[in-house]
Amino acid sequence: MEAGLFTANNVWMMVCTALVFFMHLGFSFLEIGLTRQKNTVNILFKNVFIITVGLLLYYIGGFNLMYPGFEEGDAGILKFAGFGIAAPEGGMTPEYASGGYTWWTDFLFQGMFAATAATIVSGAVAERVKLGSFMVFTIIYVGLVYPIVGAWKWGGGWLDGLGFYDFAGSTLVHSVGGWGALIAIYLLGARIGKFGEDGKPKAIPGHNLPLAAAGVLILWLGWFGFNGGSVLSADPELTSLVLVTTCLAAAAGGVSAFVTSFLKYKNFDLTMFLNGILGGLVGITAGADQMTPNEAVIIGLIAGVVIVFGVALIDKLKLDDPVGAVAVHLICGIWGTLAVGIFGAMAGFDQFLVQLAGVGAAAAFCSITAFVILFAVKKVSGLRVSETEELEGLDIHEHGMDAYADFRMNQH
Repeated sequence: MEAGLFTANNVWMMVCTALVFFMHLGFSFLEIGLTRQKNTVNILFKNVFIITVGLLLYYIGGFNLMYPGFEEGDAGILKFAGFGIAAPEGGMTPEYASGGYTWWTDFLFQGMFAATAATIVSGAVAERVKLGSFMVFTIIYVGLVYPIVGAWKWGGGWLDGLGFYDFAGSTLVHSVGGWGALIAIYLLGARIGKFGEDGKPKAIPGHNLPLAAAGVLILWLGWFGFNGGSVLSADPELTSLVLVTTCLAAAAGGVSAFVTSFLKYKNFDLTMFLNGILGGLVGITAGADQMTPNEAVIIGLIAGVVIVFGVALIDKLKLDDPVGAVAVHLICGIWGTLAVGIFGAMAGFDQFLVQLAGVGAAAAFCSITAFVILFAVKKVSGLRVSETEELEGLDIHEHGMDAYADFRMNQH
């Protein structure tokens, strides 16, 4: 391979790494925008904690747990290549990764993905989780659970051998985070005031919808790196196709969600519109390189409908998810993974069954591990803040500061 092409591939992968990093700002804006002012510092602290500690955990052992070098005859379930990172021989040359990038770029790109799974949980548990308890959960979930599931496919493990396909992580990133979020909100319980005495859900409006909208648009931009980088080179044909399918699915998801929401509730709900865009993005992520533009639009349209009914389902189950993370990342993650077996170059009943098996495996492993971790933390230190802390806000009680110190408003 010529040096120029190798350099171009590597530069593109580094740009994509930066875009995925930028997504953490998008998640932060979305979460603070859809929650109340009194918890803003707490949410920002959690998001900064996730990216900093997530990268360190991936360096200490996550990368070698996710890419352990399974050999022929291995069960492909669990293997560990050792602590710390060091570039292998030839790791900086075109011989590594078919000339797509260097070993260092490989580590950093994958490390950005690792922290995303815990960020999904952060939004779902907002406004009532103990900071210390959340940090313990994040360390174990990002450090162990995410890389083990990732190894099953991306690390050449048993799901890869089965023929399971997940291009950029509808299951391996989004559903992994989504299952953790679902178990967490079940164990935590709803925020005070979320459900009336009759059991009906009440809206708890976010304090800054402009920030939420900015967060979603930043996430959409970041997805150019999330999916575009998952080509693992700057291949012009495949990269451009992936960006087109990604964008069309996002647009279709947004339109579909706001139309469905209007037909169901008779109002133009901005939050549904925004989450519909994210649902379309999550839905296309498993098969962005396999779909035609038409198929991408269909996947996005269905994801938008799934969002509206998914949010309603979560409410009906008396679960409280302030940002809609379970509907977006878990339900649309499942839809996107199964869509690989329905649409695109890999469509077929056999492939659909393999995709279903992958969804089931992730569901079982992530739900059980998340439950064990969270239940243990709940018994040892508790998961939820006191009623007083929740009513007065986590910013003052957990951090001793205000997000808007000179602009304090009535926050209840």
